[in-house]
Amino acid sequence: MESVRIQKFIAEAGICSRRAAEAAIVAGEVYVNGQKAELGQKVEPGIDKVTVRGKAVRSQPQPKIALVMHKPRGVICSNSDPHEEQTIFDLLPREWAKLRLFCAGRLDKDSEGLVILTSDGDLAHKLMHPSNLVVKRYYVSLEEPFPAGRLRQLLRGVVIEGEHLKVERANLVNPKTDRSSTELDVHMHHGKKREIRQLFTALGFQVRRLRRYQIGALRLKGIPVRGVKQLSAKEIQSLFAVPLVHYREMTPSTHDEN
Repeated sequence: MESVRIQKFIAEAGICSRRAAEAAIVAGEVYVNGQKAELGQKVEPGIDKVTVRGKAVRSQPQPKIALVMHKPRGVICSNSDPHEEQTIFDLLPREWAKLRLFCAGRLDKDSEGLVILTSDGDLAHKLMHPSNLVVKRYYVSLEEPFPAGRLRQLLRGVVIEGEHLKVERANLVNPKTDRSSTELDVHMHHGKKREIRQLFTALGFQVRRLRRYQIGALRLKGIPVRGVKQLSAKEIQSLFAVPLVHYREMTPSTHDEN
Protein backbone atom coordinates (compact mmCIF):
# COMPACT_ATOMS: atom_id res chain seq x y z
CA MET A 1 0.00 0.00 0.00
CA GLU A 2 1.27 3.49 -0.87
CA SER A 3 2.67 5.58 1.96
CA VAL A 4 0.74 8.71 2.99
CA ARG A 5 1.39 11.74 5.12
CA ILE A 6 0.59 11.00 8.73
CA GLN A 7 -1.94 13.81 9.17
CA LYS A 8 -3.90 12.48 6.18
CA PHE A 9 -3.70 8.92 7.51
CA ILE A 10 -5.16 10.02 10.86
CA ALA A 11 -7.93 12.03 9.20
CA GLU A 12 -8.93 9.21 6.86
CA ALA A 13 -9.17 6.88 9.85
CA GLY A 14 -11.84 9.20 11.25
CA ILE A 15 -9.90 10.23 14.36
CA CYS A 16 -10.13 13.95 13.69
CA SER A 17 -9.79 16.49 10.89
CA ARG A 18 -6.46 16.90 9.14
CA ARG A 19 -6.06 20.29 10.79
CA ALA A 20 -6.62 18.80 14.25
CA ALA A 21 -4.23 15.95 13.41
CA GLU A 22 -1.52 18.47 12.54
CA ALA A 23 -2.09 20.21 15.87
CA ALA A 24 -1.82 16.86 17.72
CA ILE A 25 1.45 16.08 15.95
CA VAL A 26 2.93 19.46 16.84
CA ALA A 27 1.78 18.93 20.46
CA GLY A 28 3.69 15.62 20.60
CA GLU A 29 0.56 13.48 20.97
CA VAL A 30 1.19 11.27 17.92
CA TYR A 31 3.68 8.36 17.73
CA VAL A 32 4.79 6.13 14.88
CA ASN A 33 6.27 2.77 15.87
CA GLY A 34 6.95 4.13 19.35
CA GLN A 35 8.70 7.28 18.14
CA LYS A 36 7.27 10.78 18.32
CA ALA A 37 5.86 11.73 14.91
CA GLU A 38 6.89 14.73 12.85
CA LEU A 39 4.61 16.93 10.78
CA GLY A 40 4.61 15.75 7.16
CA GLN A 41 6.11 12.35 8.01
CA LYS A 42 4.89 9.50 5.79
CA VAL A 43 3.59 6.18 7.07
CA GLU A 44 2.68 2.89 5.42
CA PRO A 45 -0.88 1.80 6.30
CA GLY A 46 -0.97 -1.76 7.60
CA ILE A 47 2.74 -1.74 8.45
CA ASP A 48 3.47 1.26 10.65
CA LYS A 49 1.81 1.47 14.07
CA VAL A 50 0.37 4.92 14.71
CA THR A 51 -1.06 6.07 18.03
CA VAL A 52 -2.85 9.30 18.92
CA ARG A 53 -2.91 10.14 22.63
CA GLY A 54 -2.04 6.54 23.38
CA LYS A 55 -4.78 4.98 21.23
CA ALA A 56 -3.91 2.95 18.14
CA VAL A 57 -5.16 4.20 14.77
CA ARG A 58 -6.59 1.45 12.61
CA SER A 59 -5.09 1.24 9.15
CA GLN A 60 -8.33 0.38 7.35
CA PRO A 61 -10.01 3.64 6.31
CA GLN A 62 -13.66 4.14 7.19
CA PRO A 63 -16.26 4.74 4.51
CA LYS A 64 -16.40 8.45 3.73
CA ILE A 65 -19.78 9.83 4.66
CA ALA A 66 -21.17 13.20 5.66
CA LEU A 67 -24.22 13.70 7.86
CA VAL A 68 -26.17 16.78 8.80
CA MET A 69 -27.84 17.07 12.20
CA HIS A 70 -30.31 19.54 13.66
CA LYS A 71 -28.52 19.97 16.97
CA PRO A 72 -30.74 20.81 19.95
CA ARG A 73 -29.72 23.13 22.76
CA GLY A 74 -28.08 21.53 25.78
CA VAL A 75 -26.00 19.02 23.80
CA ILE A 76 -22.28 19.44 23.15
CA CYS A 77 -20.32 18.88 19.93
CA SER A 78 -17.73 16.49 21.32
CA ASN A 79 -16.92 12.79 21.01
CA SER A 80 -16.73 12.51 24.79
CA ASP A 81 -16.78 14.76 27.83
CA PRO A 82 -16.76 13.43 31.43
CA HIS A 83 -18.57 16.57 32.60
CA GLU A 84 -21.51 16.29 30.18
CA GLU A 85 -24.29 13.70 30.10
CA GLN A 86 -24.96 13.80 26.37
CA THR A 87 -23.14 14.68 23.16
CA ILE A 88 -24.44 14.94 19.59
CA PHE A 89 -22.92 11.52 18.88
CA ASP A 90 -25.32 9.98 21.39
CA LEU A 91 -28.16 11.14 19.11
CA LEU A 92 -26.97 9.22 16.06
CA PRO A 93 -29.06 6.32 14.73
CA ARG A 94 -27.54 2.87 15.21
CA GLU A 95 -26.26 2.52 11.64
CA TRP A 96 -23.99 5.55 12.04
CA ALA A 97 -23.20 5.36 15.76
CA LYS A 98 -20.55 2.68 15.15
CA LEU A 99 -18.52 4.97 12.87
CA ARG A 100 -15.80 7.32 14.09
CA LEU A 101 -17.16 10.73 13.13
CA PHE A 102 -16.19 14.26 14.05
CA CYS A 103 -17.70 17.73 13.71
CA ALA A 104 -16.75 19.90 10.77
CA GLY A 105 -17.55 23.16 12.56
CA ARG A 106 -19.02 23.07 16.06
CA LEU A 107 -21.83 24.84 17.85
CA ASP A 108 -21.58 25.58 21.56
CA LYS A 109 -23.79 23.81 24.09
CA ASP A 110 -26.36 26.61 24.28
CA SER A 111 -26.71 26.99 20.49
CA GLU A 112 -28.76 24.94 18.02
CA GLY A 113 -29.06 24.24 14.33
CA LEU A 114 -27.01 22.75 11.52
CA VAL A 115 -23.95 20.67 12.34
CA ILE A 116 -21.98 18.62 9.82
CA LEU A 117 -20.59 15.28 11.01
CA THR A 118 -18.20 13.37 8.79
CA SER A 119 -15.64 10.60 8.60
CA ASP A 120 -13.96 12.41 5.68
CA GLY A 121 -10.95 14.34 6.95
CA ASP A 122 -10.44 16.13 3.64
CA LEU A 123 -14.03 17.36 3.62
CA ALA A 124 -13.77 18.56 7.22
CA HIS A 125 -10.53 20.40 6.42
CA LYS A 126 -12.15 22.07 3.41
CA LEU A 127 -15.22 23.12 5.40
CA MET A 128 -13.25 24.58 8.30
CA HIS A 129 -10.36 26.19 6.46
CA PRO A 130 -10.93 29.99 6.35
CA SER A 131 -9.64 30.29 2.77
CA ASN A 132 -12.71 28.45 1.43
CA LEU A 133 -15.16 31.08 2.72
CA VAL A 134 -17.99 28.67 3.54
CA VAL A 135 -20.85 30.99 4.46
CA LYS A 136 -22.76 30.19 7.66
CA ARG A 137 -25.99 31.96 8.52
CA TYR A 138 -27.47 32.42 11.99
CA TYR A 139 -30.68 33.58 13.59
CA VAL A 140 -29.84 35.58 16.71
CA SER A 141 -32.40 36.50 19.37
CA LEU A 142 -31.40 39.08 21.98
CA GLU A 143 -32.76 40.00 25.38
CA GLU A 144 -33.01 43.67 24.38
CA PRO A 145 -33.58 45.47 21.05
CA PHE A 146 -30.59 46.13 18.81
CA PRO A 147 -30.70 49.49 16.96
CA ALA A 148 -30.13 49.61 13.19
CA GLY A 149 -27.60 52.38 13.71
CA ARG A 150 -25.21 49.95 15.43
CA LEU A 151 -25.16 47.26 12.72
CA ARG A 152 -21.92 48.70 11.39
CA GLN A 153 -20.26 47.80 14.72
CA LEU A 154 -20.98 44.11 14.10
CA LEU A 155 -19.23 44.29 10.73
CA ARG A 156 -16.32 46.30 12.08
CA GLY A 157 -16.05 43.97 15.07
CA VAL A 158 -14.11 44.07 18.31
CA VAL A 159 -10.78 42.71 19.51
CA ILE A 160 -10.97 40.40 22.53
CA GLU A 161 -7.78 38.86 23.93
CA GLY A 162 -5.96 39.54 20.68
CA GLU A 163 -8.66 38.02 18.43
CA HIS A 164 -10.70 40.11 16.01
CA LEU A 165 -14.35 39.05 16.26
CA LYS A 166 -16.77 40.22 13.57
CA VAL A 167 -19.48 39.14 11.13
CA GLU A 168 -19.70 39.67 7.37
CA ARG A 169 -23.36 40.62 7.23
CA ALA A 170 -26.01 41.59 9.78
CA ASN A 171 -29.63 42.61 9.26
CA LEU A 172 -32.53 43.26 11.60
CA VAL A 173 -35.48 40.86 11.41
CA ASN A 174 -38.97 42.41 11.71
CA PRO A 175 -37.69 45.80 12.96
CA LYS A 176 -40.02 48.05 14.94
CA THR A 177 -40.89 51.61 13.96
CA ASP A 178 -37.84 52.89 15.85
CA ARG A 179 -35.63 50.69 13.57
CA SER A 180 -34.60 48.28 16.29
CA SER A 181 -35.23 44.57 16.83
CA THR A 182 -34.43 41.77 19.24
CA GLU A 183 -33.96 39.45 16.25
CA LEU A 184 -31.09 39.54 13.73
CA ASP A 185 -29.92 37.59 10.71
CA VAL A 186 -26.12 37.22 10.86
CA HIS A 187 -23.75 35.78 8.24
CA MET A 188 -20.12 34.78 8.64
CA HIS A 189 -17.62 32.56 6.83
CA HIS A 190 -15.26 31.87 9.73
CA GLY A 191 -16.29 31.16 13.30
CA LYS A 192 -14.16 31.16 16.42
CA LYS A 193 -15.43 29.59 19.63
CA ARG A 194 -18.56 31.42 20.85
CA GLU A 195 -17.67 34.30 18.53
CA ILE A 196 -21.18 35.63 17.94
CA ARG A 197 -22.05 35.50 21.63
CA GLN A 198 -18.81 37.22 22.62
CA LEU A 199 -19.27 39.91 19.97
CA PHE A 200 -22.79 40.83 21.11
CA THR A 201 -21.75 40.71 24.77
CA ALA A 202 -18.88 43.11 24.05
CA LEU A 203 -21.39 45.51 22.49
CA GLY A 204 -23.63 45.29 25.56
CA PHE A 205 -26.27 42.80 24.36
CA GLN A 206 -27.17 39.40 25.80
CA VAL A 207 -27.90 36.57 23.36
CA ARG A 208 -31.06 34.67 24.29
CA ARG A 209 -31.07 32.20 21.41
CA LEU A 210 -28.63 31.32 18.61
CA ARG A 211 -29.54 29.03 15.71
CA ARG A 212 -27.43 28.20 12.65
CA TYR A 213 -29.96 27.77 9.87
CA GLN A 214 -27.76 27.54 6.78
CA ILE A 215 -24.29 26.43 5.64
CA GLY A 216 -23.49 27.38 2.05
CA ALA A 217 -26.74 26.63 0.18
CA LEU A 218 -27.75 23.82 2.59
CA ARG A 219 -30.67 24.92 4.77
CA LEU A 220 -32.08 23.60 8.05
CA LYS A 221 -35.61 23.49 6.64
CA GLY A 222 -37.15 20.01 6.73
CA ILE A 223 -34.77 18.58 9.34
CA PRO A 224 -36.51 18.21 12.74
CA VAL A 225 -34.73 18.87 16.03
CA ARG A 226 -32.42 15.90 16.74
CA GLY A 227 -32.95 14.77 13.17
CA VAL A 228 -30.01 13.36 11.18
CA LYS A 229 -29.65 12.59 7.49
CA GLN A 230 -26.85 11.55 5.18
CA LEU A 231 -25.81 14.10 2.60
CA SER A 232 -25.69 13.25 -1.07
CA ALA A 233 -22.75 14.30 -3.25
CA LYS A 234 -24.90 17.16 -4.58
CA GLU A 235 -25.76 18.33 -1.06
CA ILE A 236 -22.09 18.22 -0.05
CA GLN A 237 -21.26 20.44 -3.02
CA SER A 238 -24.02 22.83 -1.91
CA LEU A 239 -22.05 23.53 1.27
CA PHE A 240 -19.59 25.45 -0.90
CA ALA A 241 -22.22 27.00 -3.16
CA VAL A 242 -22.01 30.68 -2.17
CA PRO A 243 -19.02 32.17 -4.06
CA LEU A 244 -17.11 35.15 -2.67
CA VAL A 245 -18.08 37.49 -5.50
CA HIS A 246 -21.79 36.91 -4.76
CA TYR A 247 -21.20 37.12 -1.03
CA ARG A 248 -19.66 40.56 -1.37
CA GLU A 249 -22.72 41.70 -3.27
CA MET A 250 -24.84 40.74 -0.25
CA THR A 251 -22.85 42.89 2.19
CA PRO A 252 -25.17 45.58 3.61
CA SER A 253 -24.63 49.13 2.41
CA THR A 254 -24.68 52.27 4.54
CA HIS A 255 -28.22 52.86 3.30
CA ASP A 256 -29.31 49.46 4.63
CA GLU A 257 -27.98 50.21 8.09
CA ASN A 258 -29.22 53.72 8.75
